[in-house]
Amino acid sequence: MSSVAQVSSYSRPLVRVLVVAQLAALGAFLVVLLLYLARMATAGVGPAEMLTGAYDPKDVVPFGMDGLNPFFWLYGLIGMLYVAGALLGLPLAIVALALAAREREAMPRVTRAMLLTGAVGGLLVLAARFTPPLLDMHRWWMD
Repeated sequence: MSSVAQVSSYSRPLVRVLVVAQLAALGAFLVVLLLYLARMATAGVGPAEMLTGAYDPKDVVPFGMDGLNPFFWLYGLIGMLYVAGALLGLPLAIVALALAAREREAMPRVTRAMLLTGAVGGLLVLAARFTPPLLDMHRWWMD
């Protein structure tokens, strides 16, 4: 009988995709949060005024909403990642935690730290989305 533990090889491409998805969702949330705060600061209004429709999030796109404008496509990408992060934050965190726990021995420490950081960040952002100020931000963005 061998005393060597059987260590399964984890899928590096899957882990990369998982880490990129987690970080992209977190990044999109932070971009929307910064746009919301910057729009409030530049307009000199509070959260209640932001929901009136006078401060549309599409107004922050430089050079307008034209299909040839690269900022328009960036706005669309951030919007899709923001929504995907809201929907997939919990499943991504569960998969990341399970993978980090199962492949603890085979996975490098940095990779495991990235998975755990993305999972904890995703869960914190998901919980923060249900606070009243961030619900206002969500309603403003989804206008």
